[in-house]
Amino acid sequence: MSKRILPWVAIAMAGLLTACGGAAEPTPAPTLDPEMARGKRVFEANCGACHSLVPDTVLVGPSLADINTRAATLVDGLDARAYIYTSIMRPDDYLVDGFQNLMPSTLAKSLSGEDIDAVVAYLLAQ
Repeated sequence: MSKRILPWVAIAMAGLLTACGGAAEPTPAPTLDPEMARGKRVFEANCGACHSLVPDTVLVGPSLADINTRAATLVDGLDARAYIYTSIMRPDDYLVDGFQNLMPSTLAKSLSGEDIDAVVAYLLAQ
């Protein structure tokens, strides 16, 4: 190859490499750790038909969007974790104004302790 063509070949190759690598790779969705993945599955199977995780979206029961922060302010002396556990274990204890208690009283009996722990962790991570 002549010395006059060589610089043009190098420039063309650099342009091709830049063009090929210029497209940003899509950011992969974060992978949930096993407990969060389990909590999400439990929520979707047992809670998601009645409770939305979208703000101001009421399906049957109140939206659980921002429950991780709101729950800590709902009952004096209870943090968010205790409030959510109590709401699952004894749904009659704390009713949200404007909503009837339609939550199944047997939910805590039908879920394993690990399922309840996982769904509480999932809700606290929202």
